[in-house]
Amino acid sequence: MNAKNLSKKGALFCFIAVSAFTTNLFAQNNLQKESELTNTQDVPKTFTANSAKMSAFDVDFTQAAERSVNGVVHVKTKIMQKQQSLSIPQDPFFQYFFGQPQLQLQPQQAQPILSSGSGVIISADGYIVTNNHVVNEADEIEVTLNDNRTFKATVVGKDPNTDLALIKIDAKDLTVIPFGNSDNLKIGEWVLAIGNPFNLTSTVTAGIVSAKARSINIITSDMKIEAFIQTDAAVNPGNSGGALVNIRGELVGINTAIASQTGSYAGYSFAIPVSIVEKVVADLKQFGDVQRAILGVSISDITDELAKDKNLKTMEGAYVKKVSDNSAAKTAGIKEGDIIIQVNDVKVKSVAELQEQIGRHSPGDKVSISVLRDEKIKTFDIELKNKKGSTDIIKNVGLETLGASFEELNDKQKANLKIPSGVQVVQVTKNGKFAKNGMQKDFIILKINNKPISTVSDIENAIKTVENSLDTDNALFISGMYPNGQAAYFAINLKD
Repeated sequence: MNAKNLSKKGALFCFIAVSAFTTNLFAQNNLQKESELTNTQDVPKTFTANSAKMSAFDVDFTQAAERSVNGVVHVKTKIMQKQQSLSIPQDPFFQYFFGQPQLQLQPQQAQPILSSGSGVIISADGYIVTNNHVVNEADEIEVTLNDNRTFKATVVGKDPNTDLALIKIDAKDLTVIPFGNSDNLKIGEWVLAIGNPFNLTSTVTAGIVSAKARSINIITSDMKIEAFIQTDAAVNPGNSGGALVNIRGELVGINTAIASQTGSYAGYSFAIPVSIVEKVVADLKQFGDVQRAILGVSISDITDELAKDKNLKTMEGAYVKKVSDNSAAKTAGIKEGDIIIQVNDVKVKSVAELQEQIGRHSPGDKVSISVLRDEKIKTFDIELKNKKGSTDIIKNVGLETLGASFEELNDKQKANLKIPSGVQVVQVTKNGKFAKNGMQKDFIILKINNKPISTVSDIENAIKTVENSLDTDNALFISGMYPNGQAAYFAINLKD
């Protein structure tokens, strides 16, 4: 498409977006005015279309925009693309420990891939929340404030299960957007989306909350949590990681995705509710990893087909398809076929709503779960566990010792790479042991000291074994590969 056609298409898109926004503006205020008149004494109980039209201008977004726009940043990332060439490593170390090497693919620097998104300042000393997909593959991250100051950023932690990430810049006295309460959002309530679409910095758009606890199946991780706020505020590429605020200028969500067949805004956008954001970023800041509570059930929404097949009398709740052994649910007495309808005092009508409620808790927290079983309500007091089946804190192992952080591969990644197990290095600090020995981000550890590595705990155990050993070498001999198939080997001396 040439620039002229693109310009015409953009002009048409803008006209349609503005027209839709104006229509919603009048309709929302019509409903709001009706409610006000109904609940007020000594005022007429009727009003005209003309009076509703005039009241549209009473909705003032300027204060919310002024309070929020300086708390949203422009996040620019650089990914160093790599080319491959054949070479044979000559270092005798490799031959001694690992045998005669085969032909290997070695990376060469090529033109970097540049990308951008948005972020929200959540503390005056430089902590910023954004989307995981904005910074996930980045080798360099640059943050530009609304006053045009620019800083280099580092990743504090990432959570692919919610598509959130926490990054940090070295700055003080920054403008912070205060957390609001996404639970109190009403369908039809006004919200503003603030971000940097198409590199147009500090862009503000308005819309209403169209739905809550919406699942759109865009997160592919095994323990995903999708309970999006759906709005009709215009969001485009570059808005990811930006703020969704209410008319008081409080953060109620992090803009994450759009529903579109073209890649541009087509009427619906989705944000992660701040009820989830607050929990995730607090864990990332304190532990480097999310302390995720697990109920231990396989669940599904109740469809008409499922209701008929199982002779269910309700269409609301989360249907329990399977209960895992040694799980919190199993210990408490939840069974296959139960329908979870409430967590503490909050009713849940879908899988997304259940995931949102459980996602706010940490391992060791006690919750009350109500289920429908044989058309009777039963309530269970449950102590939630982590993915290892305990209530222990899971820290991002190795960040201090090795200068790296890790993430276990999911089944899809292992199938694509044709490997039975492995743990990926998702972050390498500049002066850490891994970086000093040439290891790069995304390296997949297959073995340490000739023992297969399947979990982060395996790495932790390998470190402990070497540190407790009487062997004076105190070395980790690591073998693995990069996602492009390149094999590599490293010797990490823990005493250095």
